[in-house]
Amino acid sequence: MASPHDAVRGRLGTVGAWTFAFDAMSAEAVAEGARSLEALGFPALWIPEGGGSNDVLTNLSWLLGATDRLTVASGIANISAREPDVLARGAAFLTEAFDGRLILGIGVGHSYSTERRGIDYARPLSRMRAYLEVMDAAADERPPAPRMLAALGDGMLRLSAELALGAHTYFVPPEHTAHARDVLGPEPVLAVEQGVILTEDASEARRVGRGWTGGYLELPNYAMNWERLGFSEDLAGGGSDRLVDAAIAWGGVDQALARVREHLDAGADHVCVQLILEDEADLGLPWFRELAPTLLAL
Repeated sequence: MASPHDAVRGRLGTVGAWTFAFDAMSAEAVAEGARSLEALGFPALWIPEGGGSNDVLTNLSWLLGATDRLTVASGIANISAREPDVLARGAAFLTEAFDGRLILGIGVGHSYSTERRGIDYARPLSRMRAYLEVMDAAADERPPAPRMLAALGDGMLRLSAELALGAHTYFVPPEHTAHARDVLGPEPVLAVEQGVILTEDASEARRVGRGWTGGYLELPNYAMNWERLGFSEDLAGGGSDRLVDAAIAWGGVDQALARVREHLDAGADHVCVQLILEDEADLGLPWFRELAPTLLAL
């Protein structure tokens, strides 16, 4: 019988899709997009909650109901958005209802999305530990959803190994993936998001990429992570070319494939590809269609 960690690896596969686009789509367009990704052969789809007003459990249930085989993962369910017993029982219900196709990614979010809810952001690691302990105490007769934690720093990575089945990292280069694997150890699952821009034009890729990296570098969690990685002098102005190139795989399919392989070689079990497009409501299906034959052969 497969271990819980190997079961999650099997559900996620090697390469999945990650998108914000569904936040701006109608319900039917979301369902159609998910079915299209499933038809292309992607085994897993990651969606965010972040600081938005959408409820990730509702969105997960809609996507699971719209598809037949697709594993759907939250990247992430924010712990400030709902009580831990509510998340535990809601996710367990979806796990039972949809034959284990849910992977529950959980994260502390950021100060702006926490404090606007009237919650003090201080001591995020302790808050996460306490949240997970209440989730476990709320368990009922249904099997709990397999969970992973959003993690960048060593403390949250260690907690991911201790109280979850692994970690979901975001906006990181392969160097971080290698470090994360060292901290996690061999058993926990490591699922890494990777941004991709399909253009051979360096100026255009960096212009679009900088528009994306700039917002994240304003958030202390991400900025501090890049500082730890040796990019302290690269954070201003949305990020230097060096940082943009380290964070985003731009070029053609071969460049995207090479970066995914770098993460896998560094210790990732799963890489979820996010297409970075100027229109955030664009799922980018033509580009996913172009990438699928090569990436899904890994």
